[in-house]
Parts: sequence; C-alpha cells; structure tokens
Amino acid sequence: MSTAATDPRRSVPRTDAVLADPRLEAAVAELGPRIVKELVVAALGRVRGAELPAGQVVPAVLEALPHNASGMVPVINATGVLLHTNLGRAALSDAAVASVVAASGTTDVEFDRATGTRARRGRGALAALAQAVPEAGGVHVVNNGAAALVLAATVLAAGREIVVSRGEMVEIGDGFRLPDLLASTGARLREVGTTNRTALADYVDAVGADTGLVLKVHPSNFVVRGFTASVPVADLAPVLRERGVPLVADLGSGLLRRHPLLPDEPDAATALRAGADLVTGSGDKLLGGPQAGLMLGGAELVERLRRHPLARALRVDKLTLAALEATLRGPVAPVVRALEVDADELRARAERIAQSVRDSGCEPAVVPVVVPSAGAVGAGGAPEQPLPSWAVQLPSRWARPLREGTPSVVGRVERGALLLDLRSVQPEQDAALIRALGSLVTASADSPPPAAR
Repeated sequence: MSTAATDPRRSVPRTDAVLADPRLEAAVAELGPRIVKELVVAALGRVRGAELPAGQVVPAVLEALPHNASGMVPVINATGVLLHTNLGRAALSDAAVASVVAASGTTDVEFDRATGTRARRGRGALAALAQAVPEAGGVHVVNNGAAALVLAATVLAAGREIVVSRGEMVEIGDGFRLPDLLASTGARLREVGTTNRTALADYVDAVGADTGLVLKVHPSNFVVRGFTASVPVADLAPVLRERGVPLVADLGSGLLRRHPLLPDEPDAATALRAGADLVTGSGDKLLGGPQAGLMLGGAELVERLRRHPLARALRVDKLTLAALEATLRGPVAPVVRALEVDADELRARAERIAQSVRDSGCEPAVVPVVVPSAGAVGAGGAPEQPLPSWAVQLPSRWARPLREGTPSVVGRVERGALLLDLRSVQPEQDAALIRALGSLVTASADSPPPAAR
C-alpha cells in the first residue's frame, strides 16, 4: 500500500462539514460558532497528527466544550478560606444572582418609569446601602475599594498632602502598594510616627495648611504585636474637625456593622459614629456582594465626590448595582452563613461526604478521613481569627485531578495531605462535591494515580 493511501491527512474532514454536524448544533447556539470552530480546528489538527481518529472529531469537540462562552469555570472552594481572592472572593446569594440575570437586559437603572425621564443611577442600591448604615449622611459606590481611595485622594488631596501613619502603609495584594496608589493621584504622602508606634501628637504636628486629608488604614492583612500604639478614629476626629481637615477611614473588609465573631474587625457604622468624615470599603468581602468600592460619609462630602469627573470613570455597571442591592436587601449572604455556621454541622457534613466516598468502593489508599481543620476569613480580613472547621482528608496527589475535574474542586495541601475544608463549601454544593470525589475514585480504579502537584 502506498504512503499516500495511509496518510491520515487524506481522511481529515472539512471544518465546515464538522460544524454542520447536528450533534454540535446545540453547542453552536449556546456558545457561538467562533468557540466551537476553534475546538473543531484543534481536533482536526490532532487528526492530522495521527493522535485522533477522524471519526472521533465531534466527540472530542463535545468533550472539550467549555462550561460557558466566557471560558470561566465554576469552582467549589474547599480551601477553608471564605474570601479567596484567586477564586473571586464572595459568592453571591441566589437572590443576587437572580437580580443580575434580571438586570442583564434593558432596565430602569437610570430611568424613572413614572415620569419617563432620567433618574438617579442605581438609586435602589444606594438607598439600600444608606438604609443599612443610617449613620452615613450620604453614600456612593465605585468599582472597587482601591477606586474609592483614589477618588477620595483625587478630590481632597491632589497637589496637597495626605497624612498617614507609617504603620498603615500597607500592600493591598498582587504587588499593589498603598503609597503608590495614593501618589498616582498627584497627592504627596506625609508619613508620621513609626512602624510600630504612632501618637496623636504625630498627626497634630504634621497637619497644616497643605493637608488635604488624614488617612486611617486598617492593616487588615497583618498584625503588629508588642511595643505598639495607634490612634483610634474617636481620638483623632475631634482634633481634625477643629482644624477643618477631613478624616478618611479605609476599612478594607466592607463590614457595615460590628459582628460578634469578628471583634477586632472595624465596621463602617462604628467609624462614622466615632467621627470619620468618610469611610471606604469593599463590597465583595465581608458584605458578601459583588466587587465594588463603598463610600459612606457626610452628605456634602459624598456629593462632592460623586460630582467629580473621575467618578464617571469609576462608576459601576447595572449588574453590580443589581447584585449589591439584592445583597443588602435580600437573604443572608453565603459568606456570612459560612462565617456563622456551627463547627459540629461542618463535621456532620464532612462525615456524610466521606462515607459516600467509602460506599463507592474506593481503594484503601484513597479512603477519606475526617479531620479537624481551621478556616480563615481571607481577602485581608481578620488575619488572626481562625475559624474552627472540619475537612475531608485525601492523598495530596488527588489535588490536581480534582482541580481539573468537573466540577472543579480546589482544596489545600497541608503537611503532605489534601484537605477539603467544609467551612468554605456551601451546603448546596455537597452533592456536587460527592460527585467529583466519586468520579475521582472511578478514574483511579481504571488508571494509575497521577503525580502529586
């Protein structure tokens, strides 16, 4: 037989012929022709390389289809970290998700249906935020916590000084440092005190005619212990008020009111009562909503911030406003439920999951064990506040196949073992977690275990 007759390229079907296959019709309608065509071209390349039989092109494409058109894969967060930045921080409530879907079409986000004229953008979300923190005379929302600080610094201190304690010059993640962020607005930083101790006199001595604002930053992702001192808002506010200098308190975590399980985590209501002129925080942390920068303070100051041209560039879209309003008005957010869940309930869930895997007939080396664990708030919140939890323990070599499986499960490897910590897993995800573990057990019975990673 000639080489030409056995050349696999002779059996490669045309791209348009594969795309016309009825088995791909639903995928094209759901994901669009571009995504499906890219997968078809890739599969045909495998045929040309003699890696895939020509008759298996369509099944290969179907197997490679993404979960949605964005390619972003849903993940079960079993790390024990409630607000995992790499996994998107707070999971939205069902009410918030439904609100996002409802807002995905044309909406009355900036329209008064009664008069048929333009209305205040996002008035529902803003009203809900004001109702949640009545201590604030005015509220505004921008696209994240860093944006809130940038807007405040630009409006109040561009070309002037921002007075801030050296002990509060934090790095906010991924290499972004607070000094660089503030300097980008054209403000000059005037650091006071030392890394471990700052006194009221340090602020008083630094404040002058060129002071645009004094900034208090909650160093939420680290703790300094020992010979330390800092100045609370309640002590600093009256001194600055006498001098006409605004006090901005950046709380980071977005906690609106004090929570009994997080006694050391500052909240917006308390800071405003203590005299802060403006409080900033994030919407996708302890509030449990979408990514947003929350700004709460005096009515005149907030209106001044809202009317600045930069506010337009930092404004949030209708989907964020819908999710934020539903989070504020709706049921308890998943992150709050995870924070407040009783450890005994977590142990019972872990036992049920482990037993389901045992009942599936797993090999002895993969028998899951239920062990005590310690979760964390995450995203820079309550760094020294461990959350008692329980986890399903498996061999560490199963971390990668679980991450790459369907559904994707992300745990944490600790002391040579994989821990699936139930503190950060929503109860309604337990069934999917059991399915993922069952698939792993089935696969392990048919092939050798992968290398640990």
